[in-house]
Amino acid sequence: MSVSGLRDRFPWARVHRLASPVSFDMLSAVLEEIAAARTTTRRDSRLTESSRLIGASADIRLICGLIDKVAPSPATVLVTGESGTGKEVIARRIHELSGRKGPFVAVNCGAIPDNLLESELFGHEKGAFTGADKARPGRFEQASGGTFFLDEIGDMPSVMQVKLLRVLEERVVERVGGNRSIPVDIRLVAATHRDLPARIESGEFREDLYYRLSVFPIDVPPLRERPDDVLPLINEFSRRLREAGLGSLHFTAQAIESLENYSWPGNVRELVNLIERLAVTNPNGVVDRSDLPGSIAEAVGADDDSSVQVVDAALGMRAGDMAVNLPADGIDLKGYLANIEKRLIDKALRESDGVVQHAAKKLGMGRTTLVEKIRRMQEASETH
Repeated sequence: MSVSGLRDRFPWARVHRLASPVSFDMLSAVLEEIAAARTTTRRDSRLTESSRLIGASADIRLICGLIDKVAPSPATVLVTGESGTGKEVIARRIHELSGRKGPFVAVNCGAIPDNLLESELFGHEKGAFTGADKARPGRFEQASGGTFFLDEIGDMPSVMQVKLLRVLEERVVERVGGNRSIPVDIRLVAATHRDLPARIESGEFREDLYYRLSVFPIDVPPLRERPDDVLPLINEFSRRLREAGLGSLHFTAQAIESLENYSWPGNVRELVNLIERLAVTNPNGVVDRSDLPGSIAEAVGADDDSSVQVVDAALGMRAGDMAVNLPADGIDLKGYLANIEKRLIDKALRESDGVVQHAAKKLGMGRTTLVEKIRRMQEASETH
């Protein structure tokens, strides 16, 4: 088909002419531009509901409150949490509530080769390299007036970290092969599953960039710490499948129990994939415990006293190592466990010199979760 025929059939398409013989640099530039265009189209066509935070836990309520507070401001946000916890969902929600009229543009720093990342982010001028037969704006310019989401910022090469720091400080970019400073009006939201303080210590991440990014940190706890969110998520994903005409799922109480007790190493992403698979493998729409994968089906709440092992953990002892005698008049278990929790948090904060993020790591919980627990303890002490 001729070029004019292509334009007639696909008026929205861009036609690239490649001179013969085709060089590697020339082909790379064209493929890079095509990939950028496809990525933007895919992200812009996502359903609005993809920015909804689903859950009933205190953690999700806290995160929703933080989003409501920070969204209208221009503050840079750093979202941390394990892979699959929904960090991009939070970034999209911030954008929707920000009032910014520009687009939401997302780039995964870990998915783009280092030698292409600079051109992807900053764009390039005509003649910047072989095959760059015209200037192309980068993602920063494309996001001007809107929100720029940098996912997996912890995987950004050191050279690019320096360039990003300048963007945050001066709000200007320079295209590859150019010397002109181009102003960009962006709201930056970054995310990572990496432990950035640890990467700072190892010299893999710049400390000054970290403090520029974490103006307003939001930590997303893993799904295993939010069992109250499992059922709302199941209901929501089942509803989306049903509305897409992909079947209707109904879970028995035994199946729900296993799903709520499973550790979810892949977090919410793993749960989404499971729901989609169950819709295929269970055409009758009823899911029982036996229909779940073995590792999930075996995740059943313990009926014994093993959970009591947390009691007096601060003393380095387990309940199984000592005699457990209940007072004759009973015990306020809730108050007793709350006291143990307070002691553990106090001890972790002391050992971490008051650094909440380090204390949260010692306690095996998210920073946001620990901040909320500390706030509640302070409020409780003020009322007594």
